[in-house]
Amino acid sequence: MHKHLLAVAAAAAVLSPLAISTAHAQLSANVALTSHYKYRGQDQGTAKDVAPAIQGGFDYAAGSFYLGNWNSNVGAGIEMDFYGGYKFEVGGVGLDAGLLAYHYPDDTSLDTTELYLGGSLGMFGLKYSHTVSSKYFGADNSRNTGYIALTANPEVAKGLTANLALGYTSGKGKATSYTDWKAGFTYDLGAGMAAAAALVGADASGAINKTRFLVTLSKAM
Repeated sequence: MHKHLLAVAAAAAVLSPLAISTAHAQLSANVALTSHYKYRGQDQGTAKDVAPAIQGGFDYAAGSFYLGNWNSNVGAGIEMDFYGGYKFEVGGVGLDAGLLAYHYPDDTSLDTTELYLGGSLGMFGLKYSHTVSSKYFGADNSRNTGYIALTANPEVAKGLTANLALGYTSGKGKATSYTDWKAGFTYDLGAGMAAAAALVGADASGAINKTRFLVTLSKAM
């Protein structure tokens, strides 16, 4: 197992008891094992047919404000995400505004920073992310690249939720414009555990956009 994958697993193990002991402080943690890490329809770090990833992070909320960190192995390296924002409600619509910084210690040329604004109403969600860094995941001169995603997560049976998503990347500079999609289900196993399966793909050319069937087991704490 790669040293970075071990680092993510160790962090999740440390966060688990921490989340339990400080639950009153609104600190929570999560850990997951997935058969392949795709983001916005694209393989992350490797185009192998099977590339398991260990993922995990934590969130801290203080009223409507929140801060968080999430991590995953990506091929031979690691991705570390840091974010913070503010959640509020207007006329029954949930709104979420914040900033998200993606950091890759093994290749900082991939580092990307985005501002985002999301809204939710019932089972539907809509979120727009806007790149404020000069690069978009390694693509030069890509400031102002945008990403918009529409999601729907209806409960189709007790404990079983459908997961549908359609996203579009509006690339600037050397960033590619393309559409991505997801169709799957999540089953609540109880005690914070869930199992998910989904088909995920994108219409851009290249092996990393290949449609894949993903299986994920997660635990929220």
